[in-house]
Amino acid sequence: MAWRQRVVIIGGGFAGVAAAKALKNERVDVLLLDRQNHHLFQPLLYQVATCALSAAEIAFPIRHIFARQPNTEVVFTEVTGINLKARSVETTSGPIDYHFLIIAAGAETNFYGHKDWAEAAPGLKTLDEALEIRRKVLLALELAEQETDPARRRELLTFCVIGGGPTGVELAGALIELSRGLVRRDYRHIDPSEISVRLIEGGPAVLRTMTESMQVSARRQLESLGVIVHTGSRVVSITSDSLGLIDQDGTPQTIPAATILWAAGVRAVPLTATLGVPLDPGGRVPVTPSLNIPGYDEVFCAGDVAACVDAKGVNVPGVAPAAMQMGKFAAQQIVRRLQGMEVRPFVYRDKGSLATIGKRRAVAQFRHSRFSGVIAWYLWLVVHIMFLIGFRNRLIVLTQWVWQYVTSRGGARIITGISRGHLEWPAQPRRLGRIPRRGGAPEPSEAEPRVVQATASGGPGG
Repeated sequence: MAWRQRVVIIGGGFAGVAAAKALKNERVDVLLLDRQNHHLFQPLLYQVATCALSAAEIAFPIRHIFARQPNTEVVFTEVTGINLKARSVETTSGPIDYHFLIIAAGAETNFYGHKDWAEAAPGLKTLDEALEIRRKVLLALELAEQETDPARRRELLTFCVIGGGPTGVELAGALIELSRGLVRRDYRHIDPSEISVRLIEGGPAVLRTMTESMQVSARRQLESLGVIVHTGSRVVSITSDSLGLIDQDGTPQTIPAATILWAAGVRAVPLTATLGVPLDPGGRVPVTPSLNIPGYDEVFCAGDVAACVDAKGVNVPGVAPAAMQMGKFAAQQIVRRLQGMEVRPFVYRDKGSLATIGKRRAVAQFRHSRFSGVIAWYLWLVVHIMFLIGFRNRLIVLTQWVWQYVTSRGGARIITGISRGHLEWPAQPRRLGRIPRRGGAPEPSEAEPRVVQATASGGPGG
């Protein structure tokens, strides 16, 4: 058998999968390493968090993606370090040597030095985080259904999303549609008007990467749904039941809220710190025009780990289309090197930006075109269906969306993983222990004294 060179790819996200696919017909051995066994379609994570889709509908087993690609092997492992000089990757399965390396390990939520906020304000980068958000939202509604104390009830029915980028905008819009639509149908003791969804953005406008007209349209559509948009507001504190802000005019504000969600930015995974090379403030590796780490022509960075300015001077954004382009480009440069050819500089092709805000509400921006409202929403649907991996996933997601559009009913509203010891049960629950008499007055239960004053300190079962 002819000697073949090994290409190791770290990460089974958009960049890693695109790189491995681009090497399908090449005479190389590809090892794709990932600590998860699935490829995740992150742009739809917020729909898992807001009960529109289930986890399996936006995830696809990595092994299945490459089941018919003989030169590619998937290794389920966690990468703990990279030794560039030794050309070796340290993993929980042991060291793995390489001839060429593509680092496409992705990003994690960036709390900008406030890691203590993570427990109270989960981010949205993984399926586990999406399911945690779903749990928090549904539990808040369930507890509010029983709560009679006005202050606690207000707190339970206030949802704050921090970050006015695409993820925050989409999450806020989906939250208010879910909560109010769900409450209107299924909850008997909550008025939909009691629910408050707030979107907090530190900059002057939401969707800052879009044009001003799209920013204005997005805010208008959010507010038409009932979302309260705060711009120019800086977060200064987060607890399990409140959010502290300093408004644009310098006024401090505290918002009682039981559900606080973080969508304010990401940074490269900590793995980049093991490279021993300079990093930018977001932990990304500044790369050469050919996506190499300076001084290491056999190592490429793609996706969220790369700080890249392309051949035209464009700062490449951390979005899925850019990651896929970078992954494919890195693979092509490896092929060129094996053929003894010079590498080329990377040129990013901007495919446009889209953000959905709710049913029949969205904004879409392409090179020379701008759309908002229903047309942008349909464009968003088509684009996201096209990029999903697997015919089955596309069919299921499309069916789910059609069902929700026709019936206005959400899907996976199941609460799992409840730690009941940490639940803060209603301070003043509705008195469910009494059976109404025929005339409407409640019948006192045997376990409850017939003295009116005795009911003033009701607990979870009171």
